[in-house]
Order: sequence, then structure tokens, then C-alpha cells
Amino acid sequence: MPVPKNTICLWYDREAEDAARFYAATFPDSEVKAVHKAPGDYPSGKAGDVLTVEFTVLGIPCLGLNGGPVFTHSEAFSFQVATDDQEETDRYWNAIVGNGGQESACGWCKDRWGLNWQITPRVLTEAMAEGGEVAKRAFDAMMTMQKIDVAAIEAARKG
Repeated sequence: MPVPKNTICLWYDREAEDAARFYAATFPDSEVKAVHKAPGDYPSGKAGDVLTVEFTVLGIPCLGLNGGPVFTHSEAFSFQVATDDQEETDRYWNAIVGNGGQESACGWCKDRWGLNWQITPRVLTEAMAEGGEVAKRAFDAMMTMQKIDVAAIEAARKG
């Protein structure tokens, strides 16, 4: 299989394999493809430690790098996951938050490794794309939420 032209590299402090396995178990079209061990000692590990993990999240190629505690994730990078209904929204949100993650605002949450996720129902994206008063009502409703409430967004959309 050819190497992807572009891969997202995500920095972890020794837990890239755990994170990749969680993502693979949580999201469709996700898998751990390979685990590579360090051929020698490096600043944050020893020879034989897991150095990199090749995986996909919802079809997006990623590389988890166990680079140590020097760098951490921030809200400047997030995966935005489009959901079709409340059940799917709840499933992903609850998996992330329930596995040591934390809730944030407006559909954002953070997994236990510090990676940020936007669990975004399509109804919200569609309402925002409509513009005008529909977008304003949906936006105002979203601003009061942590996990997105699909029924509340649909009600706001209708006015």
C-alpha cells in the first residue's frame, strides 16, 4: 500500500499506541496500521519503546509520535466529526469524555491525551450555512451548549 502524501503527526507523551487503539475502537473507518519501536535511545525513551504508531481516524492517516512531555495538544488543532443525529453525537461525545476526557463548549471536548474534538451534528453545520436569521438562531443556541443538542438546534433553526 502506498504511503499517503499527507499524514497528520500527533505528538504524545508515551501513549500514542493507547490513543490510536482507542480511536480505532471508537470511530468507523479507523484502525491501527503499524507500531514501530525505537531502534535506539532517544531523549524521551529507550531502544525498544514504542516510538511511532501509524493509524487512521475516520479515514484520515495519522502518525502518533511518542515525543515526550515537551509539547502538548491545544485547541489550535482538533478533529471535527460530523454526526447525523443525537445518538451518534452522544456515542462519540460519551466515548471521549467517558474515557478520561473533558467537556468544553459548543460541541468541543478533549480526550484524555489532550487532543481536541468537535462533535458537530450536520444539522448545526447546515443551519450555519443557511446564513441570516437561521444561522443566528442556531449559533445563539449552540453558544449555550457543551455537547450539541440536536433537537434544540432544529428548534432554533425553525424559529
